[in-house]
Amino acid sequence: MTSGPAAATRAVPVATILAAVLLTGCSTTPFGAPTNIAVRAEKGYLSAADLDALVEAVPAPSADGSAEQVADRTLSDRYRGLERSDRWLLATAHAELSPELARQHFDCALGVRFAATPTPRLTQVLTRLMADADAVAERAKARALRPRPVSVDPNRPACQRLTATQRNSGSYPSGSAAVGTAYAEVMATLDPAHAPAAREIGHQIATSRLVCAMHYPADAAAGEAVGRQVFARAATTPAFAADIAAAQLELAQVRATGLTQAGCAAERAALAMSL
Repeated sequence: MTSGPAAATRAVPVATILAAVLLTGCSTTPFGAPTNIAVRAEKGYLSAADLDALVEAVPAPSADGSAEQVADRTLSDRYRGLERSDRWLLATAHAELSPELARQHFDCALGVRFAATPTPRLTQVLTRLMADADAVAERAKARALRPRPVSVDPNRPACQRLTATQRNSGSYPSGSAAVGTAYAEVMATLDPAHAPAAREIGHQIATSRLVCAMHYPADAAAGEAVGRQVFARAATTPAFAADIAAAQLELAQVRATGLTQAGCAAERAALAMSL
């Protein structure tokens, strides 16, 4: 067996690297509840009429006992194979969606290190989109309560700490998927050259909700659709145009530092894990 500092470095598991790099500085514990609920009081970009229209556009979930629901639950069960894996650990990081911290989920996609530079206007954009996306998702959930995987099977572990109320709250559509997708559209707009990579991270944030057993695949897909629709509507507003122009200047400042995320190799390895 090789000994010495080099061997010790090689022996550090990817999960440890992910925990150190991706979870450092989060305002919750690694297994804490996501912080997106705290932002609902913030004013978004969309009017009440806009929100009403987007809520009405969300399709109803599949009926209990339908072939679609059975297939959805079967696919959800396959994600048990990733429990406690490096992909699971990355999912715990993705559960953190507060704007100031969630921007760092896109470090590797954009080739930057967001934590190095304050970006107040970018944070404002993400905060306002979170308010809009979360409002649409929560109102759609209220129309037809679909239990979460961790509610259907109380013994199934979640990758975050949950109260009984959170465990038994609605699953369809996924608010986290909606928020993560809206964030990804912002990053794609700020950096068109890295738009596909940014959108892939948005999709992976949605996928993390399946890994965490917080949502079924159909919930995440519906949430991603909500996120894209919210962004498209918000992008037509004058307030968004002003904010995104300022955020582009901030991204240039972030890129000018030359700093990048040290955990990108670990992130790529976790995302490459298959069922």
